[in-house]
Amino acid sequence: MINKRSIGEWGEKLAVKFLEKQGITILEKNFRCKIGEIDIIAKEKEYLVFIEVKYRKNLSRGYPREAVNYYKQRTISKVALWYIQKYKLWDKPCRFDVLEILGEYPNLKITLIRNAFYPIL
Repeated sequence: MINKRSIGEWGEKLAVKFLEKQGITILEKNFRCKIGEIDIIAKEKEYLVFIEVKYRKNLSRGYPREAVNYYKQRTISKVALWYIQKYKLWDKPCRFDVLEILGEYPNLKITLIRNAFYPIL
């Protein structure tokens, strides 16, 4: 039986491979704190990148990126701020991306949406 957690893990592994092929360095996967979670924290050139991964089999419920609503953006922003404070990364420029995976294997479309949203605090 396939559940949401195993689908999420599969999507995040696929995302990591995709990002690494783009030359993006993965710093953390599933970073958690008391506020929430960020799927992937990475580095691309000088940017600290916070990445939310979303998967959908089809468009019956819209594009995967549409699931990263205001409330999800706010949580990601707060967790990112916590991460920056914890590691004293105030001098690093940051970016918030969404990586969407659409379709069924082997016909998957993977799209990295850079600067998908601005932080909401």
